[in-house]
Amino acid sequence: MGTLYFFFVLFFLSIELIPAADTITPTRFIRDGETLVSLRESFELGFFSPVNSTKRYLGIWYKKSPATVVWVANRNNPIIDRQGVLTIINNGNIVLLNKTKSIIWSSNTSRKVENPVAQLLDSGNLVLKDNFSEGSESYQWQSFDYPSDTLLPGMKLGWDLKTGVELYLTSWKSADDPSYGDFTYRLDIHVLPQIFTYNGSTKMARTGPWNGVFFGGVPKSPNFNFELNFVHDKNEIYYMYESFNNPVIMLTKITHSGFFQRLIWKERGSIWDVVVSAPNDLCEYYGKCSANGVCSVDKAPICECLQGFIPESQQNQTSPTRCVRSSPFDCRSGDRFIKLTGLKLPDLVDTSLNDTMSLQECESKCLKNCSCKAYANSIVSGGGRGCLMWSGDLIDIRKHVDEISGQDLYIRVRASEQVSDLNEYRRQKIIIAVLVISGILIFFSLLFCIWKKTTKKDEELKPKFKNREQAESEEKICYQVFDESSRRETKKQYKNL
Repeated sequence: MGTLYFFFVLFFLSIELIPAADTITPTRFIRDGETLVSLRESFELGFFSPVNSTKRYLGIWYKKSPATVVWVANRNNPIIDRQGVLTIINNGNIVLLNKTKSIIWSSNTSRKVENPVAQLLDSGNLVLKDNFSEGSESYQWQSFDYPSDTLLPGMKLGWDLKTGVELYLTSWKSADDPSYGDFTYRLDIHVLPQIFTYNGSTKMARTGPWNGVFFGGVPKSPNFNFELNFVHDKNEIYYMYESFNNPVIMLTKITHSGFFQRLIWKERGSIWDVVVSAPNDLCEYYGKCSANGVCSVDKAPICECLQGFIPESQQNQTSPTRCVRSSPFDCRSGDRFIKLTGLKLPDLVDTSLNDTMSLQECESKCLKNCSCKAYANSIVSGGGRGCLMWSGDLIDIRKHVDEISGQDLYIRVRASEQVSDLNEYRRQKIIIAVLVISGILIFFSLLFCIWKKTTKKDEELKPKFKNREQAESEEKICYQVFDESSRRETKKQYKNL
């Protein structure tokens, strides 16, 4: 009995001493060809070579889809052979060594870890922590703080306001080269947060500003039970999405060609389905219609100047280089504002913000400032509040077909331009009303004539009409009477315009 008890104790002690398959320690490392697998086998960490390449990288990928690499450690410093080793050294850092034991990559944390262990979590996060500590507060380093080209659920896109560190995505250089590419996907926090795709330092695409509920100008798409979170406090400002006990696997990424994509894993075919890809149309490219222009994909041409503006070059009206004021503002005699709906608000260049003003107060302040060209609410919830005012060019405006993802923008115009616009709007409404009424009269008059003709019996027609020609003559008279009355009604309505 004592011998049996001894073996049981030895067995359980051996379980405690054997590191889990999702961890490495100073005494347990992995070589090229070996991997770590997260507890529920969601993610795997190991060495890989991209397609058409023999270079070796340390990365994390989906266990179900090994080709979908979501994080790369040594992006710009590949290993040229298969003798790489991942381990933890004496100072507690995770390091990647080549065959000469030179450090190719390191977690590079300055904080001392007493009992260091690196663990691959089921979120896809590789964390360095004390082996006897629990919770995210114990993480001394984590891969989620160093994104590659992929944003996983639970990852942050934004800024640490204390340290000034920015978390953003950087594309691969090409499909077979994970080194830093040309495109970045990042949260801009100037005035109000908005997300940009950059090609180098050039703005390529943009969402609208965060309006308290969503990023304006982003078409609605299925959320697949993922919740969007936006946090802004004194310590940090970031955007993230999270899954709640959701079997659906989703990721977002910036591709090597500059497209932001959201992908869903299809179990049946074991493939990724692209549910969002942006830019998706010409109007999603930054500044497509230049300054003071608005882009509408359902119009031809897609670009037009805002009211009160004309193309700077009359020879290029379909895609103007810039729209300029048709006439200067007239602050003395009075300017007014016109309301444009369903828009992605302009980029926040030369823009001021007061987050406590009402819309009426915003209009009054903008009207008193002759350099103020437009204004809008900064927050749309609760009936709207906050005041955004633009004093420079209005750049990157687009009109949304569904209008749900757009906002209201109030453009400054001369009072005479606004009156002219109202008269034009009234005239168009009257014309439409006249056409509708005339159409109804025509329809019912035709029905009456047809009824009159078909309900008369042959025996009643014979004594009344001498011949076929006379019957047809009366039928023509019926249509002529209607046609004349319709024309008189139409002319009467147009005289009122």
